[in-house]
Amino acid sequence: MRIVEKPWGREIWWAQTESYVGKIIEVKAGHSLSLQYHNQKLESMYFAAGEGEMLLGDETISIEPGKAVTIRPGTIHRVTARTDVTFFEVSTPQVDDVVRLEDRYGRQGTSGQ
Repeated sequence: MRIVEKPWGREIWWAQTESYVGKIIEVKAGHSLSLQYHNQKLESMYFAAGEGEMLLGDETISIEPGKAVTIRPGTIHRVTARTDVTFFEVSTPQVDDVVRLEDRYGRQGTSGQ
C-alpha cells in the first residue's frame, strides 16, 4: 500500500497490477480535483462517504454514498467535495495519460498522476 498526500486530500494505492490500479481517494471539503480527461484510461468510481458533485461529460451529477460512475476515455470529469468525500477508484493501468484542462494546484497540461 502506498499513501500519497495531495493538497486536496490523499490517495491510498491499495493495488497495482498489469490489469488494473486500485485507489481510495479522499477529497477534503471545499476542494476539487482537476478538470481532466484521459486518452486511454477507463475509470470506475464508487463513492463511500461524503457529498458533492461531479462534472461528467456535459452533466453535473450529485455524489453521495452508494453512487457509482464509470468514466470512459475522453470524458471530461471533475469531483468537487461539499463535505469530505471518500471514493474507491479502479482503473486501467495507463496512469500517465491525464490531460488537465483546469487545476487549482498548479498542475496543467498533460502529465502523470
